Amino acid sequence: MTKTPLTLLGLGAMGAALAEAWLAADHPLTVWNRTPARADPFAGRAAVAATAAEAVAANRLVVLCLLDEDSIAETLADVDLAGKDLVNLTTGTPARARARAEWARERGARFLDGGIMAVPPMIGVPGSGGYVFYSGSPDLFEEHGATLAVPAGARYVGEDAGFAALHDVALLSGMTGLFAGVVHAFALIREEEVRPTSFAPLLADWLTAMTPFVHGLAERLESGDHTTGVVSNLAMQSAANATLVATAEDQGVSTELLAPYFALEERHVAAGHGDEDGAGLVDRLRAG
Repeated sequence: MTKTPLTLLGLGAMGAALAEAWLAADHPLTVWNRTPARADPFAGRAAVAATAAEAVAANRLVVLCLLDEDSIAETLADVDLAGKDLVNLTTGTPARARARAEWARERGARFLDGGIMAVPPMIGVPGSGGYVFYSGSPDLFEEHGATLAVPAGARYVGEDAGFAALHDVALLSGMTGLFAGVVHAFALIREEEVRPTSFAPLLADWLTAMTPFVHGLAERLESGDHTTGVVSNLAMQSAANATLVATAEDQGVSTELLAPYFALEERHVAAGHGDEDGAGLVDRLRAG
């Protein structure tokens, strides 16, 4: 079966990994990079374009993996995109993705935005767990989904072009909060006779045991019922926070990673929602 040819603009760490994956799968590939030397490793295996316009002209399917939104605007400023299928894997915000989709439509191109949930070493590696969120033109995804899935799994999350970035940032935000808690936990034991490598399995197992909270919170958000079946309500949690703060102070550890969440809980309890669990904090956070 003939493999879909495509163009890739951008050969940084992620772009190079994407290029290697498509080449390994025998897709004819045209590449371009602002710094020409980064294309040298692909000479003889891919077509190396001298300009972005030349690279875009070579194929209908064009993938962007550039530094930022300014790079996209500069790279494609005078490039003819009529009839092209433009897939943007440059990290950005939902609002910018929506604006870029409209920009592409006005220039005669179909558009998909992507959020890469992987690091370069995971790209092109079966079973690595890496994948990419895509949103935008459903017809584009239907036609090119198999090609886009070569470097990493492809998950289409909706016609709204901003949804891929939204899912990406939402997951990364959850990860960041998790990292904050892990850092605080290790800080508490740092000066004690507790080996980090002995503590780590306990922490990992405890966090895994707590993950059903995610599903329960989602169900409460959809049902609107924040109180039925609550085991550890916010009033109890907020009162218990004093022990966490006192322990941190005794251990010489800053509470700066925990304090904002504690303050949010306290505001929600003070507003009369102490019998709830964490679901109500979602809208409290949105309200400020």
